[in-house]
Amino acid sequence: MMKKEELKLVAEWDKTFSKSEKVDHSKVTFVNRYGITLAADMYVPKGTEGKLLDTKYPAIAVSGPFGAVKEQCSGLYAQTMAERGFLTIAFDPSFTGESGGSVRYMASPDINTEDFMAAVDFLSLNDKVDPDRIGIIGICGWGGMAINTAALDTRIKVTVATTMYDMTRVNANGYFDSEDSEEARYEKKKAMCAQRLEDIKTGEYKLGGGVVDPLPEDAPFFVADYYDYYKTDRGYHVRSLNSNGGWNVIGCESFINQPILKYSNEIRSAVLLIHGEKAHSCYFSKDAYAAMIGDSKYADNKELMIIPDAVHTDLYDRTDIIPFDKIQRFFEENM
Repeated sequence: MMKKEELKLVAEWDKTFSKSEKVDHSKVTFVNRYGITLAADMYVPKGTEGKLLDTKYPAIAVSGPFGAVKEQCSGLYAQTMAERGFLTIAFDPSFTGESGGSVRYMASPDINTEDFMAAVDFLSLNDKVDPDRIGIIGICGWGGMAINTAALDTRIKVTVATTMYDMTRVNANGYFDSEDSEEARYEKKKAMCAQRLEDIKTGEYKLGGGVVDPLPEDAPFFVADYYDYYKTDRGYHVRSLNSNGGWNVIGCESFINQPILKYSNEIRSAVLLIHGEKAHSCYFSKDAYAAMIGDSKYADNKELMIIPDAVHTDLYDRTDIIPFDKIQRFFEENM
């Protein structure tokens, strides 16, 4: 039996969204293959007393955005999809939120992909779940992780990535590929290597800072967009990295030379990418979709949906904009 870490889980409702009376909510934990215990909120549809005992739910694991926690928009997605008939979990990735991992605020293309796979393990072995109908939803940076997981995990029937970031691309090339040169990457690596030694000398990891606060008057729109979510009553949460001190400076070091979408054109299962037309990040989904269907035998069940006029964080929590009807149909038609 995998040994679990002792986690301190908050009992009261502390989400950035209202609790639904249509679902049952509970805290659950599970262990990934690195021995890290992950914390999740599980949402189960209510009103199932009349169902046969052998009825199994289709299930969905949700995570993201990058630097957020399950009490923010991943929980909103999970609760909403549970209202629509799915058993869902929203989990905190390794080293963040209520999840374990002794070094905090680190990220890893491998470990965070494994987090999704461990969530699929948990759902597959849950006696309320149909193991042949499991899907995942990744938001923002975890949209890229979800696609990477779908390329690796053959148990996943459906993947939905909303307002997706390719975190390896943005770390290697900078925003809008403005730092895509050997010289720029060398300077990033040089700075991180120097920071590693400083961290050892001080005995603690230096934080890179979360979303900027106060917001500068000349801040780019996408910075203001993040501020509007993470630093206001709309989306602030005390455990959210983006709402507070951010990742460690060296937290994303390995992303620079470990591209996660290399084999996305070999994904056989269904994938839906959803992005806002006016999101600064829309190029990530457009390029990922083109690569996914290019030179692929499995393009027929891949879709890209662009939401008119929507910006990046609109797909975090704007329930009048997030196309939940489409998401529900996509899961039901492809599971």
